[in-house]
Amino acid sequence: MMGSRTSALAAGVCAALFIGYCVYFDRKRRSDPNFRRKLRERRRKQKTAEEKSDLSKVLDLKDPEKIQKFFLDEIQLGEECLAHGDYETGVEHLTNAIAVCGQPQQLLQVLQQTLPPPVFQMLLTKLPTISQKIINMQSLAEDDVEYLI
Repeated sequence: MMGSRTSALAAGVCAALFIGYCVYFDRKRRSDPNFRRKLRERRRKQKTAEEKSDLSKVLDLKDPEKIQKFFLDEIQLGEECLAHGDYETGVEHLTNAIAVCGQPQQLLQVLQQTLPPPVFQMLLTKLPTISQKIINMQSLAEDDVEYLI
């Protein structure tokens, strides 16, 4: 009888100490001045990672209708982001559209005339990486088809 009370008391003390430990470090973490900045950065990175994985789910390079819809959506999203001042995201959407465009030279000429020069330079620097990603997705899709045959 005495041993069970002692073990129950020890378990209760351990649980209280653990909860106290959690509360103390949670309060310490939240009072850190860099906590919110780090949290925003982590969420932004996670969101961009999700968007990149969404790209492979949305884009089917064998279906012209899906490519056209993706192209129009990316152009619209890019214009909206640029209008709100979010140049990085806007340029990323526009480069996605250029990568799947049937006539990228004509689109680049139109964008060069309409975009401010620094934004157009950002677009030109990002274009090779996005294009390579689209090419890699296309080769992966072709590899999947070969396995099915």
